[in-house]
Amino acid sequence: MTTALKDLVRDDVSSRRAELVDLSHRVHAHPELCFEEERAAAWAAEALSDGGFAVEAGVCDLPTAFVAAVGTGPLAIAVCAEYDALPEIGHACGHNIICAAAVGAGLSLVDLVDDLGITLKVIGTPAEEGGGGKVLMLERGGFAGVHGAMMVHPAPFDIEWMPCNAMAHVDVHYHGREAHAAAFPEMGLNAADALTVAQVGIGLLRQHIGSAERIHGIVTDGGSAPNVVPGHAAGKWFIRSPDLGRLELLEERVRRCFEAGGIATGCTTEIIDASPRYSEFVEAPDLRAPYRANAEALGREFPDLAEYLEKIPGSTDMANVSREIPSIHPMIGLDCYPATNHQPDFTAAAITPAADQAVVDGAIGLAQTCIDWALTPGLRDRLLPPG
Repeated sequence: MTTALKDLVRDDVSSRRAELVDLSHRVHAHPELCFEEERAAAWAAEALSDGGFAVEAGVCDLPTAFVAAVGTGPLAIAVCAEYDALPEIGHACGHNIICAAAVGAGLSLVDLVDDLGITLKVIGTPAEEGGGGKVLMLERGGFAGVHGAMMVHPAPFDIEWMPCNAMAHVDVHYHGREAHAAAFPEMGLNAADALTVAQVGIGLLRQHIGSAERIHGIVTDGGSAPNVVPGHAAGKWFIRSPDLGRLELLEERVRRCFEAGGIATGCTTEIIDASPRYSEFVEAPDLRAPYRANAEALGREFPDLAEYLEKIPGSTDMANVSREIPSIHPMIGLDCYPATNHQPDFTAAAITPAADQAVVDGAIGLAQTCIDWALTPGLRDRLLPPG
């Protein structure tokens, strides 16, 4: 039965190839930043509604979030769709592929949910790139009743799991006092100097942090004119550590660097949490193994990347989902190395023939993994214990 059902979803996704690739390319051509993904969310929701899902849009007080559901079975499985882009470089993380693959997986299973005994949800999750959309949806009931969750994310190579750090997003503002930089510099309090002091402190701190930890940021406001002492300066920073416990310790040290900038210059320091914290990922090897087997059956290869993986601790709000719901987050390769995520070259790679094949293979792999979770007694019982 399992093999026959897997053949059905493979054939269904293959028959939808043109429409799924079109969705991927449309999302790619109209990049929208976090919480602004109006077109992408609407296109995905419309495709699911036309395919038989009951769609609730604007859930969790998030206008670009949605939950699409079909079936009434006791085991509830969620396929997560992402669709936000990055500033200036667009879909350099390939969320257009994630969106289309999730839609394709969902549509291919509509006629099988009763046979599988599942309730299938495709959940549209905005603002992964720094906004923490999934965290907000978790807190507001968007994942209520879900027993297992999955998604697939583009990368240069196929990878069974993504190394994942906890992460804090921090906005920093310094408030000083403007003055004429030549005639009356002594009257000013230089907010840009405060930010410089903080960055020097962070630079010195880096030699004392763990090998997997990261601190990186940008200056968003450094003043308006060279002959005016800047009265305001600001920056955005990401702080990453292997887990939430260690992140708390590292974040405290980074915040002291920010505070030092204000103390040194006499400026007022304002540190704002820009989004919820992302957690470490709780891995589920037994649940991700079927995905790898299904992907390999499609001809995809998973190279040995142990040394490479040690160098790329990313972060995702899907990790927060994994702390509450058993989840998988495999990576699907675009055969584009040395182009890597968050580079303009990766933006271009996200609509190549290899990327279009990743949409199809990702949709098939996710749908077939839903079948495995539903029909393999050990996996079904792990997600939905008897009784």
